[in-house]
Amino acid sequence: MGGRHRTDELEGDFNPQHEPPPRRRGGPGKVFVPLAGAVALAVLCGVAAYVVVNKDPQCGEEGNGPGEKIGLTVAASPDIQPAVQKVAGKFAKSGKKIDGKCVTVTVKAAESADVANAITGSGPTKAQAEDRSGADPDVWIPDSKLWTTGLPTDGTAKVAGNAARSPVVLTTSKSGAEKLRSAFSPASWTGLMSAANAANPDGLARKVRVLALDPTQNAAGLGALLAGASVLKAGGGSEELLVGVLRQLSESTVPSPDNLFATLTKTTARIPVGVASEQAVWSFNTKTSPSSPAVALYPTEGTVSLDYPIVIRAKAGAVRKAAAAFAAELTSASGKKTVQDYGFRTPDGKGGGLLKPENGVSAKKPAEIKLPDQASIDKLAQAWRQVKLGARLLGLIDISGTMAEPADSTGVSRMKAITETSIEGLKLFPDKTEIGIWAFSDNLQGPGVDWKPVISIGPLAQQVNGVTRRDRIIQAMQRTQAIPTGNTGLNDTLWAAYQKMTKEYQPDKVNTILLFTDGVGNDDPNGGIENKEIIQKLKQAYDPKRPVSILIISFNTTQDDDKAQMTAIAKATGGAAYFPQTVLEVRDIFLKGIARRLCAPNCGGSAQ
Repeated sequence: MGGRHRTDELEGDFNPQHEPPPRRRGGPGKVFVPLAGAVALAVLCGVAAYVVVNKDPQCGEEGNGPGEKIGLTVAASPDIQPAVQKVAGKFAKSGKKIDGKCVTVTVKAAESADVANAITGSGPTKAQAEDRSGADPDVWIPDSKLWTTGLPTDGTAKVAGNAARSPVVLTTSKSGAEKLRSAFSPASWTGLMSAANAANPDGLARKVRVLALDPTQNAAGLGALLAGASVLKAGGGSEELLVGVLRQLSESTVPSPDNLFATLTKTTARIPVGVASEQAVWSFNTKTSPSSPAVALYPTEGTVSLDYPIVIRAKAGAVRKAAAAFAAELTSASGKKTVQDYGFRTPDGKGGGLLKPENGVSAKKPAEIKLPDQASIDKLAQAWRQVKLGARLLGLIDISGTMAEPADSTGVSRMKAITETSIEGLKLFPDKTEIGIWAFSDNLQGPGVDWKPVISIGPLAQQVNGVTRRDRIIQAMQRTQAIPTGNTGLNDTLWAAYQKMTKEYQPDKVNTILLFTDGVGNDDPNGGIENKEIIQKLKQAYDPKRPVSILIISFNTTQDDDKAQMTAIAKATGGAAYFPQTVLEVRDIFLKGIARRLCAPNCGGSAQ
């Protein structure tokens, strides 16, 4: 997380009070040149630094002691690695022996996600092939138990207590905190989620820019999502609201706490607010001496905490005994004092004297939000991955004569209602989204060709003749008018669109056809594809391994037969049909459509 580990000292002599470092054993000025060279080489090669802790004199120098030594490898989250290193130094100097043998402790900083992926084989890892100590250590101390769910259940992985605790907090710069009081005060998950809601860009988001840590790589990022989702659910928030938040946060992730704090200090029109561990805030302020310190904001609803479980992975025998003895040292009174010296709390949440306002934090223990069950955690993680996927969308706009009729009692035409809400809904899509537009009625490109491409499919941010595709779509929608005598060649248009999207399917995106119509259905005087035939064609063409779904917004549809046909079309492709009766209802449809990405491609059809 935010803590940095030293690679230039053998025993982790960082002292928060800046006292002179204690003299090492072996005589004044003694330098272990081979080890120092190895560490330097590791740094130059980009390999995570590690430390072999010097042993008690009675164990002798490396390779010269009475009897074989026990080598213990420890992989710790980078933020807590310096503290673990300090404890390891005390453990080695204590003269503790296992089965009459001395213990050599190697402490390595390793990202929790990397170790978890390496152990479980669940994802990519940066572990070096030539250095497996981080990939398969005897003792593993990740920053959260959230990483331990995939560990073997055969007893080979045992959690032997916790090394420390650090609450997940909101954070901003000191100057940002002062401005934030007028935006939302006191600090809360409710306020943060409101500012991050993509469906309300003109609300709190106009004042506050929310920064997120990737929850697939950072436990504080996942913890923040879990806390925010819990608060939303407790307040009666809908799934669509959560999706709006996830969509927005997916576009504002920063790769690491260091990048987060660097962004917080920049002067911007909107106040940047992020999430981090309390210890990361402390570390940033005490180790970098920033001109604009970070401030930890403790949500009023409470929060979740990083809990640094001590996972013993040693298989058996003397090494497993040594691992258990080292775990006991970490959880001892001395071990607890050491982690407090590095800005952490003890496992029971007690803060030390360094957690003070001058360092941007508070020693007062915040209220706890209980983590949800594993199924809920997995569901949220899956939702994040789905929302992070790109999108490729082809919009089909009905411009037949009935679209000129009133949409509701306001007198606004169906055409105007669709175009205005489409322009509003476009705000929900990030610049990387690929969108194109077709208009359809009948014979728009000659006899029997009922559709006409208006804007080709491509990224919204892409410029065409100096104008972004997003702006071109807005301009085209504003000019769109219904053809007074136009019929509705719906089925032929749908089939042409489905063939195109299937042929151009992109596996790294959610591929969707979004149909806007008024529900009158297919009334093509030229014949074309019949209602039963289009459903059969779509069923045959739909491939769940390469899913292209149809979402339908059928305005003012009242006839049961029309609703049944639209629903059948959508269901044939794992899509959904919606039947709004007022302009306001249409606005909610966009988020419902995005929400379906959480279950794609196995959502099933629905009519609303």
